[in-house]
Amino acid sequence: MNPSTALARVLVDELLRGGVTDAVVAPGSRSAPVALALAAAERAGRLTLHVRIDERTAAFLALGLAKASGRPVPVLTTSGTATAHLHAAVLEADAAGVPLLALTADRPPELRDTGANQTIAQPGLYGGAVRAAVDVGVPEAGREEAQNRYWRSLVAKVLLVARGALSGDPGPVHLNLPLREPLLPDDADVPPDGPWAGRPDGAPWTGAAVTAAARPADGGPARTLVVVGDGPPGLGRAAGELARAQGWPVVAEPSSGAWGGSVRGGALLLGVPDWLAAHRPDRVLVVGRPTLSRPVSALLADPAVRVETVSASPRWPDAGRSTTRVGTLPAPGAPADPSWRAAWCAAADRVGTAVDGLLDAEPALTAGRLARDLVAGLPDGALLVLGSSTPVRDVDRLALPRAGLTVLANRGVAGIDGTVSTAVGAARAHQRADRRHRDDGGGSGGGRAFALLGDLTFLHDLQGLLLGEGEPRPDLTLVVADNDGGGIFAQLEPGDPRYEAGYRRVFGTPHGQDLVAVAEALGWPAQRVSSPAGLRDAVAAGGPQVVVVGTDQRAEAGLAVRLRAAAADALAG
Repeated sequence: MNPSTALARVLVDELLRGGVTDAVVAPGSRSAPVALALAAAERAGRLTLHVRIDERTAAFLALGLAKASGRPVPVLTTSGTATAHLHAAVLEADAAGVPLLALTADRPPELRDTGANQTIAQPGLYGGAVRAAVDVGVPEAGREEAQNRYWRSLVAKVLLVARGALSGDPGPVHLNLPLREPLLPDDADVPPDGPWAGRPDGAPWTGAAVTAAARPADGGPARTLVVVGDGPPGLGRAAGELARAQGWPVVAEPSSGAWGGSVRGGALLLGVPDWLAAHRPDRVLVVGRPTLSRPVSALLADPAVRVETVSASPRWPDAGRSTTRVGTLPAPGAPADPSWRAAWCAAADRVGTAVDGLLDAEPALTAGRLARDLVAGLPDGALLVLGSSTPVRDVDRLALPRAGLTVLANRGVAGIDGTVSTAVGAARAHQRADRRHRDDGGGSGGGRAFALLGDLTFLHDLQGLLLGEGEPRPDLTLVVADNDGGGIFAQLEPGDPRYEAGYRRVFGTPHGQDLVAVAEALGWPAQRVSSPAGLRDAVAAGGPQVVVVGTDQRAEAGLAVRLRAAAADALAG
């Protein structure tokens, strides 16, 4: 077995021993040994392999698989600029705490800084965005047992680091793999054995023994509000369960894992000053990274409110620089007076009624009504992936929270990059029949999958629709709010004539494309709907498909103003 093939087979075998069930490959010659080892593992039934022709699409597909499954997912590239195309997904994985493994093939050191073909400085390429970065070293002949120990211990270690098994801080890792020729195997596809063998009984080279941290006694104020932002769904669910037991109201973002127990439109409640003055919490427990709402951010910056952040990681979120204590979730104490949560729920019901009246008065599907109606019409057990611009905000403030859904969004750095690919990957993981491929971090899984995204987000990742031969399409319905451009920017300074002249060119960015035709050109069934009944029929039809809903940019900006007024009127007196 030549050295490059040996490294590849040992690497893949140890990844599988460490719990990896999916891998994504973008084709290239320098990565051939690892790609062939992954393909062999798929033929042996040990792995599901996904192949994409574009590295950025491949990276976000891996991100979606990892977000939905809770397991580390490697993405493999060749050397050179291919490695740079992983960077956006690595940044998202870093901020969102997703265990993404960047495997980048490289030229050997003697070819670096020589002008050699397809060669750049790859070690340290992703900077501080990765939890660990290792330039593995060129495999050599004659050092089989020593190299086997090194490679297996290294792979086991980076898997534990990616999971956050010891740090409580999961995230991406980078293994740079310099490989010399020959790159193709010179023997049959056989599992590594002899000097290349792993631990007996398929065990990983190194495991982790973790003792659960002690939970501090609560003893905190009864008037506690739990704010849950995007983050690990298991932590969000635990926060929601604690709040329910304690009688605390919850304001949770859709992708938090706690949204099903949240009051509806919490940001609208917090945006009504008179109501908030009478219901200001003494303490706010912050879980995850709340980033969607200015009223929530304002509450966390209020010096009259004690802010405590729940985090097992040294990288806790504190955008308002207001956290007074950071630690694990408190242990349950004496429940709060039932009237505390009841007041929040009653207010949310009144605001929800006002919101529904406003949305139902529109003659056609607006972006806001689309968000509300789509969430309400999804089947139990469904997955919903939300685009990071207007859709996630519309769902946050307008939709009735539902406990029977798994909701994901790329809210780490909140870019629109790779959303289609993320949705495809998440749908594949969510719908996997074999429940051994999921753990508690990824939700129950198994149902149909949907995504709600804007037209620019859709166009930004059209490559995600391009699936090669042998790559199955999941049961995924992509619902695209088509306002012919960047509608979220209409909310920056709505109605201000100072910005009118340049708005269309630098913010509105109209594309003028027929998105149904675009989707069909890439092999996806597509339709355009314009009514609530049409949306219901499209949702019931199932995927794979693209559903395009025409909306209006300026109407969306005006809606925000009307919603704030409606919430204030509903809570007056």
